[in-house]
Parts: sequence; structure tokens; C-alpha cells
Amino acid sequence: LNLFEQFRRLANAYFLFLLILQLIPQISSLPWFTTAVPLILVLSITGVKDASDDINRHKCDGQVNNRNVDVLMDGQLKNEKWMNVQVGNIVKLENNEFITVTSERNSFQNEPLNLVYVETVGGDYTDCFKLSSNYPVNCLELFADTDFCFSGEVRCEPPNNRLDKFKGTLTLNGERYALNNDKVLLRGCTLRNTEWCFGLVIFGGPDTKLMQNSGKSIFKRTSIDHLMNILVLCIFGFLASMCSILTIGNAIWETNEGSVFTMFLPREPGIDAPLSSFLIFWSYVIVLNTVVPISLYVSVEFIRLGNSFLIDWDRKMYYPKNDTPAQARTTTLNEELGQIKYIFSDKTGTLTQNIMTFNKCSINGKAYGEQLCFCKKLVDFSWNNLADPKFSFHDHRLVEMVRSGNPETQEFFRLLSLCHTVMPEEKKEGELNYQAQSPDEGALVTAARNFGFVFRSRTPETITVVEMGKQVIYELLAILDFSNVRKRMSVIVRSPEGKLTLYCKGADTMIFERLHPSCNKLMEVTTNHLNEYAGDGLRTLALAYKDLDKTYMIDWKHRQHEASVAMEGREEKLDELYEEIEKDMMLLGATAVEDKLQDGVPQTIEQLAKADIKIWVLTGDKQETAENIGYSCNILRGEMKDVFVVSANTAEGIKEELQTLGAVLSSICKINGKFKKLRLELLRTACMCQTVICCRVTPLQKAQVVQLVKKYKQAVTLAIGDGANDVSMIKVAHIGVGISGQEGMQAVLSSDYSFAQFRYLQRLLLVHGRWSYIRMCKFLGYFFYKNFTFTLVQFWYAFFCGFSAQTVYEDWFITFYNMVYTALPVLGMCLFDQDVNDRWSLYHPQLYAPGQKNQYFNKKAFVSCVMHSCYSSLILFFIPWASMHDTVRDDGKEIADYQSFALLAQTLNTFQLCLDTYYWTAVNHFFVWGSMVAYFSITLTMCSNGMFYMFTSSFPFIGTTRNSLNQPNVWLTIFLTFVLCILPVVAFRFIFIQLRPTINDKVKKHLGYKMRTEELPVPAPRRLRRRRSTRSGYAFSHSQGYGDLVTSRKFLMKRSTKRAPLFTQTDSSIFQNQPQHYRTIAEEAEESQGHSP
Repeated sequence: LNLFEQFRRLANAYFLFLLILQLIPQISSLPWFTTAVPLILVLSITGVKDASDDINRHKCDGQVNNRNVDVLMDGQLKNEKWMNVQVGNIVKLENNEFITVTSERNSFQNEPLNLVYVETVGGDYTDCFKLSSNYPVNCLELFADTDFCFSGEVRCEPPNNRLDKFKGTLTLNGERYALNNDKVLLRGCTLRNTEWCFGLVIFGGPDTKLMQNSGKSIFKRTSIDHLMNILVLCIFGFLASMCSILTIGNAIWETNEGSVFTMFLPREPGIDAPLSSFLIFWSYVIVLNTVVPISLYVSVEFIRLGNSFLIDWDRKMYYPKNDTPAQARTTTLNEELGQIKYIFSDKTGTLTQNIMTFNKCSINGKAYGEQLCFCKKLVDFSWNNLADPKFSFHDHRLVEMVRSGNPETQEFFRLLSLCHTVMPEEKKEGELNYQAQSPDEGALVTAARNFGFVFRSRTPETITVVEMGKQVIYELLAILDFSNVRKRMSVIVRSPEGKLTLYCKGADTMIFERLHPSCNKLMEVTTNHLNEYAGDGLRTLALAYKDLDKTYMIDWKHRQHEASVAMEGREEKLDELYEEIEKDMMLLGATAVEDKLQDGVPQTIEQLAKADIKIWVLTGDKQETAENIGYSCNILRGEMKDVFVVSANTAEGIKEELQTLGAVLSSICKINGKFKKLRLELLRTACMCQTVICCRVTPLQKAQVVQLVKKYKQAVTLAIGDGANDVSMIKVAHIGVGISGQEGMQAVLSSDYSFAQFRYLQRLLLVHGRWSYIRMCKFLGYFFYKNFTFTLVQFWYAFFCGFSAQTVYEDWFITFYNMVYTALPVLGMCLFDQDVNDRWSLYHPQLYAPGQKNQYFNKKAFVSCVMHSCYSSLILFFIPWASMHDTVRDDGKEIADYQSFALLAQTLNTFQLCLDTYYWTAVNHFFVWGSMVAYFSITLTMCSNGMFYMFTSSFPFIGTTRNSLNQPNVWLTIFLTFVLCILPVVAFRFIFIQLRPTINDKVKKHLGYKMRTEELPVPAPRRLRRRRSTRSGYAFSHSQGYGDLVTSRKFLMKRSTKRAPLFTQTDSSIFQNQPQHYRTIAEEAEESQGHSP
């Protein structure tokens, strides 16, 4: 099967055809081994590589398929592998167990409140913890009298890719129960904080919603692969043309001159001149077959494999915290890394760490939390036994205000401890771990915890808080849930004293509109604080409260219950009630939290932008979240004044907005996920912008956006993500990069390259990608050059041998030419060559631009290579022919022979490679000079007396090399041929560099100047620019809130994460997470001229 796949490659099939031709005596002018040996070697190497890839892929599949699970069969639990689980099976899931099928969640669990916590970071496009919804039927009642035997029926919708919806019914004991998305566990989820639960398998294998969203795996080929296929077809046409010309020449020669030789070389019976010409055509197909590179593909695979190892071994892309090195999971796309034009990035876990810290706050008009001052001690929270030891704060005034009993300050933190949907986990006494649906909620609740208001536990009806060491249980009456329209959330609680209070937090614009008129002065002061916080890149929320009347609350609660059970207009009625009660509130203050980006993200994005790479962020989060992250990570910058948002809900509205944006020069475009039928309009508008952020998009829509750019822009794309929700776009993009972060390994397993931190992307592209592209282009140019030169010498020789298909080279030289004599030098150059080192590649990101434009190897470069080969072949043939024509040795014997031409050709090609090598290593020297020594040694051996005596028919050139190389005129001819071939190349390059220097020439020129004058300059410090306010309401909430889940025993939680230490390497400011400034070549030239005497 592998051989069948290999022979589907045109070049391999062609050489198999040649091998068959060489077995026909009337046609073949070369022995069979000249083609068989290289073909067998190529097929063997490729087969071993494919087998290795298949084995590794099989191991990865086995890790998933061979997971064990308990299946309820015949009233007993039996251990089965996941691959054997079928639809309709009832499985037992245990804590921290990975879910490989889509199953229905039943109320069979051992939690005290019948709660099942599910982490969906690996399967859903949200990033949170879920809590299962339970059925009225209980497992104990179900199994009480049936001995684990019962019957039921599930009717549900067919498999689809909708992650947010599910419709079905469960019929059990004559009763029907509704099934919805809250009662389904998606594949890719992980059971958390639940010892065990039972589930009914609904979908399995490719029918699961995750697999429906993953997209099809496609075989990725680089643009150079496509170009090589086209060039190989052109080479076939060129070969056919040469053979046709020589066939016509043979027919003319046979007619005019061939009859003279028939007396000495009689034709075989039945073969006349036309038939002889026909056979000569196929003979020349064999003789000139070297123009079609049989070793091209295997050499390409070797180069790609070597460059992949260099990526794997790069210590500067190794993340010591998790012991995670960079990994090239494919060996076929390395040079494509040097041609990226568009990067599509996920947000959560890719650009950010999912970590937020409470940084500043404004309480009753007074701001707390100054800039970090390392000479100032951190606030000591040792007085609080339940404080989080990881929490840090620098303003001692705030804790003094709390401990002194200031009512506004205590009410501020009381609100933070009550108004949320966080779930606590306390495995040991006093060791609290908060699980939040969004990191900002966790940060705010943790802040309240450290300042003495510790959220301890909750039930659907109560919230327990330890206030300054005293436990207080609040009755939870209602949660007024967050929505994208409301941009706020509220809770209504009753204190032990019977006091009713509404606590609200949300976007300042929403809160300020609903404040009591007496708060106007405080609102102005707080607004100034909010603008200052937002200008520092912090995420802000406003806090307010309202005391409620008991009589009013009873009436409002009754109306709220009626609205919640209404079949029509439920949401509108609830919104009216929420608006009614959320007014005339009293302002408490505002919070400011800092989102923790991954180390080096802003610097990496800045570098990639300087390399003219466009970065699009595709996220499922809401607009405010994505915008704030954009400013934090330098995707959006303060100088970008024109920010446009496409957020209409109808197709006509979206089209109108896109057309309006297209009429103006836009800097930033933020687009919702509602663009199904307006793709081309979206693409036209988005490509006019410097930055594009697509908000609230599903995994499938991410892939559609990537496919849109990939199809219509004809640009090389890269998708990077860290979760299963990014798998689809990773598969669709030309290059898929997975980050091995906190969201599992699904993205990594589907990716082409993987590493642990986003900042490594700049080194992958600007260093390894650019080097790989340059090396591959050099290889192709040199490979085609040497093969065309080698073959065209045979073409010119045909005019001097009567078009008889006689070869100018000896048979073994033809066999070893590509596989032995010229293979290692080019491999050495294409594995280790560097135009500039890695530090200068990062220092000058504009060096990346030629790869995006495909300047180094294209059809024009191929034509130039062919013309250069024609010139070299003419010199190689006619200079030795003219210099040795009618020339004799010192003893009067003939000196000319076939081996002279072979010797000259190999020597010239090696020196041509030396001109193209910029970075010489010991390996390069060994390969170049070793191949020269190997050539002379092998040639002398094959022309020795011993080989002639042992294999007379195979080695007829006895003593030829020895007799030729001891003549001075042979060495003079070699030197003259070398000079005539190399001199025009050197002269052309010199003139071209002076008249039309490329960016590489400019950088290398300035690199030489810098190396003579100074070391690599340290980047200049940059003044922090304050950007305009980008305050967000409920920054990290992904979708509709989960207040209903909390009050109905369905919670949403988020796994806590640990802060990653700063990158430990200090050899460059890039790794120190410091701002960087880079000067252009023109600016450096002006500066150097200014310093020159």
C-alpha cells in the first residue's frame, strides 16, 4: 500500500517507467542499475519515514481508544475500552475522567446536593466549569426494586455541530422527561469535583458534537510542493522537446550519413531509418533522464527532517516550568513557516494565562492601590487565617480602612463576596479553592477573601460568608442574571437581621444610569478613577447597592415567579422587572483587575507586525473582553483612533455596516460571528484594516474565517490555539500550531507544531521559518542547476556522436552523481546555512518579507536557473572540447576521454555550491571536501587495473583518470572552465547588490558595520503611553449568565490556575518581557553616517 502511494507521485512513476525501458536491449543505452539503485534507495527511505509517522499516529490514537471505562452490562459493571463503547450503553464516569463520547447526564451521582461538575475547556467553545442538571427521578429510586435492570427510550435530534443546543426526550417508566443541552456531557469534557456519576451514551465516534466541529483532516502541502509539481511537469515537457530535437537530428543524420557506416555497423534485421529514429527517442529519454530529479523528493524530505530536529532541539523554545520543548509534529511544512501572511489566534489560553489579579479600586471616591514600588512592603494578611497566601497588594491604607470598621469599605467587599456565581472547594479546613466562570470573578472574590470577607460556601438558597472572622449566612432570594444587553448582574439577599439588600456590579455606563441623584458628585470622582484605570490597561467594573422594602420585595418576588414560568415573552417580562428594581441604587465604587497575559505576548505581536504579518483574533468571548485583551497584548494600540464594530443582528444591517466601513480608512475592525452570507464583503472590509477581532464565534466559524482568507487571498495562513475548540481552524490553516497549556492536548494532537508559550511563535517564524524557507529555496535552485548542467552536457555531446544516444559519462558516474557525489554538500548547506544569526533575525523582522512574497524561488527564478545551466553546460562542454581537440600527451598518445567531462562537471558544481553558502560549519567543510575526496577516490578505484580484471565489462575505463590527471593542460583546462563559469555569477551578484540591494543585502551590510563597531544594541526604553478608556462590563463573561443554574442547583465553575514564572532566559529583552524598539535600515544608515568622521 505504501508503494502504491509512492508511485502515485509522478516522478517515482516516471522512473519506474524508465527502469522498464532500460530492460529493453534495443532501446537502453545505459545499464539498468543507473536507475534501479537510486529508485530503490528513494523508495526505501520514504517508506521508513512513512512507517515511522504511521506508528506515531497509531500510538496517539491508541491512547484515546484504549482508555478504560466501567459499562453497566447485565446488571453488573464491566471494564471496557472506549473503542468498544456503543450508543445506548450506560457508563460510569469517575472524577477527573476524560469523556470520549457524548452522553446524557443522569442524576446518578454521590454529591451531597446531587451536583455534577464538568470542566468543558477541552470540548466546548466556552471556557468554564459546568454543573449538571438533574432529573426528578433519583438513582436510588430507579434501582431499588429492579436489580439494576430497567428499560427506557431516548429520542433526540440527529448528530450535528451545534454545541449550545440539544433537543430530545427520555421516556422512563411511562414518564417523559425533557432533554436539553444542560443535561448532556460533550466529548472532550472532564468530570471534576464529583466522585462518580452514570451517563447514557447518545453519540459516539464521529457523531459526537466535538468531532462534528473538528472538521476533516486534510493533507497539507506547501506552496513549494505545488510549485515543484508544476516545475516537474515543465521539465517533462523540456525533456520531450530535447528528445524530439535529437530524434529529428538522428533521422537527418541516418539519412545523410548513416548509410556510410552500415558496412561497419550493420542495422539489425527489420530496423530501418524511421524505426531507428523512433527507438532513439526512447534511448534519449533514458540518457537525459537526469534532468528529472529522482533524488529531489528524498533530498527535500531529508532537509525538512533535519530542520524539524533543529526546532525540536531549540533550547530557547523550551519551557522549563512544564518541561515542555517545542515539537515539530510534521516534517513537511517547515519552509511554509517562512511565508506566513495571516495569523489567526485564539484568545483564552493562547494570548492570556486565564489569570487575573486585583490591582486597584475606588471606594467612596478614594482610590487605593498605587503603582508597584519594590521598596515598599506587601500588605501583611497574616491576621486573616483564611487569606489566600498567593494574593498580593501594596496599599496598606485599604486594609487599615477595612479593619477600622469603615462602613463603605466593608460594604464594598461584602458586595464582592456575595454578588457572583463562584463555587468554593474546600478539601481541607481553611484551604479554599474558588472555581469561577470567569477569571475576573475569581479575582474579585479572592480580593474580598483577603480583606476579611471570605466567601465560604453556598447552597441554592444561601450564601455563607465569614466577615472579619464572624460567620454570616445570607439567604439568597434572587439572582438577576448577566446578559450582553444588561452588562451587569445583581443578587438580592436577606441578612440574618432580616435586612433586604440588592447588590449590583457591571459596566460603569450601565450602573451610572441607574444611580440615585444623590450620587452625582461621587460618580464624577469615580469616573475619573475609572478613566485612569482603563488608561493603564486594567479591566474595570462599577459597584452599587440598594436597600429594599419587605412588602415591595414580596410583591416583586411574586411577579418575578410568574414571569419566570411564562411560556411567551419570558425574557422581556424578566427584563422589565430587573429594570424596575435596579434603579435608584447607591454607588459604592469601582474595581480594577489586571489580566495576566502570557509572558512576551505584546513584544511577540509587535515583532510579527513589523514583519508585515497580519494577526486576527478569533474568540468566543464577548466584544468588551476581546477589545481589552487586544489593547493589553498590543494588537490594538493607542494610535489606532478609528475603531469600527460590526454588530448588527440582521443580514441587511451587517451588509450596510460593512459597506459603510469600506468607504473609510479603518484601523481596527471588530466583527461578531454573524456573517454567514456576507463573507466576501467581510473579507474585503477586514483586509483594509490593520487589526481584525472576530467575537463570539463558534469553532466551526473560526475554521470558516480561516478558509475564507485561505481561499480568496491566496496567502499562507497560520492558526494557533490551545483547546479542542481550536482544532477545526488548526486543521484548515496551512500551518496549525498548538499550545500545550491548561486546556488539554487536543489542539496539540491536531497541530503541525507545538510549544508551551505564545512568545515562541516569533522564533518559530522569524528564525526557523525564515531559515527553512531560504535553505529550501537554495536547495531547489542549486539542485535544478546541477541537474540541468549535467544533462545539457549530454545534449551538446549528441551533436558530436551522430545522435546515437551514446553517453558522455561513465555508467557508474551517472549512478553516483546525485546520490553520492553531490548529495552531502547540498544537504550540509541546506541544514546549517544562515544568512544572519538568530539574534539579528529577531532584531530585523523585516527580513521576513521576501518569504511572504515568495521572492527566493519561483517560476522566474527557475527560468533564470535554467539559463544559468545552459551557459554553464556550454562552457563545460566546449571549453574542454576546444582545449583538448587534437591534443596529445607528452608521449604522443590521446588525452581526451569521457571521464574528463565528468571530472570538470563535478568540480564546477561543488564550487558553485561554495558560492551560495553563507555560514560555514565543520560539517559543511567535511561534506564539501569529503565529497571531492570521495569522487577522486571512487573514480581512481573504478579506473584501476584491479577493477578491470575483476569486472571487465562493467569497468572498461582502465587507467583513464590516472593518465588524464597527470597532465598539466588538464588542470589548466579545469581552472579555465571554473573561472569562466564562476566569474559571471560573481560579477552579476556584485552589480546587483550595488544597484538593487535586497533587504537581506542591507541587513548584512549593516551587520558587518555593527560587528566592527559595537555589539548588538540594547533596545531603547519606551515611555508607557496611556490609551483611551476601554472599560468593560463584566469583562470575561462569555455568554448568558448562570444565575438560574446557581438557584436551581446548577453551577458554573472555572478551574483555578497558577501564575507562571517569568521566562528565565536573559540573553535578549524579548525573553525578559520588556518593551522593544527597532530602528529601520534607513534610520541606522543616517545614524552611522552621523557618527562617521
